[in-house]
Amino acid sequence: MNDNTLLEVTGRIFNIQFFCVHDGPGIRTTVFLKGCPLRCLWCHNPEGISRDLHLSYSATKCIHCGTCAAACSAHSLDAEHRHVLDRSRCTLRGECVKVCPTEALSIVGRNVTVGEILGEIERDRKFYEPSGGGVTFSGGEPAMQPEFLLALVKAAKAEGINVAVETSGLAPFSVYESILPYVNTFLFDYKETNEARHREFTGVSNELILANLRKLHDSGASILVRCPVIPGLNDRDEHFEGIARLTRELPNLIGAEILGYHKLAASKSGRMGLSVQDEYEPPSPELKAEWNAKLESYGARIYEA
Repeated sequence: MNDNTLLEVTGRIFNIQFFCVHDGPGIRTTVFLKGCPLRCLWCHNPEGISRDLHLSYSATKCIHCGTCAAACSAHSLDAEHRHVLDRSRCTLRGECVKVCPTEALSIVGRNVTVGEILGEIERDRKFYEPSGGGVTFSGGEPAMQPEFLLALVKAAKAEGINVAVETSGLAPFSVYESILPYVNTFLFDYKETNEARHREFTGVSNELILANLRKLHDSGASILVRCPVIPGLNDRDEHFEGIARLTRELPNLIGAEILGYHKLAASKSGRMGLSVQDEYEPPSPELKAEWNAKLESYGARIYEA
């Protein structure tokens, strides 16, 4: 595949965030690809689960002017002049988005080329070298768009940009093998040690995930294990012991990083008409410190950004 063909490869994303400091080393641009095979109870990016486009409606921004209703039959005003959205009539053409005066409506997801993404990444490039940063491809699960992901990491690497990939680990190992030469750091999510509980919390087994983690490690990849810990679900000694055991058995891991739950996902789900997940309590700084101390007591190597 030549450079021009590489830049023309197309995929679907749902967001690009600039000046990120928690998605790998240094200051980074994070590109979120659509599609994920997991259904985590605590999912922070529900808009990234499906590969499909979604119409997002923010009731707090809506002024019930009826402009959208004139543009699309999916919208109407009720007897009290309040906005009503019938998603079964939505065709995702975006005509309502174009006319909404308050930006209460938006389409989540867009098709882009690798070349377009590189153009966006360049906006933060002046911050990369001084901070040791670069670009992070996240999701969703970026490995669900393997051709697009491979083209992205190849193109970014060719431009001398540091590349990180955040992954759940649930993909054929051939996907990771193909991108390995172009990735500086893998941010590998590790959600639950117990296989039955992993199925309960995410909808899938952790067998392939663990196999891929070990194969990546043995292939010489630089890997940071990132562990979302949700109070009342996986904040158990068994899981902390499992995290520590991984860092002992895989000596070349950068370490393990605790990720705390936040409550942004429920509002996103509501705006897109998705089922709103249960809200869990975000951990206090003191509780996160207790978790880290517990991990260290089990012999874990802790990474703190």
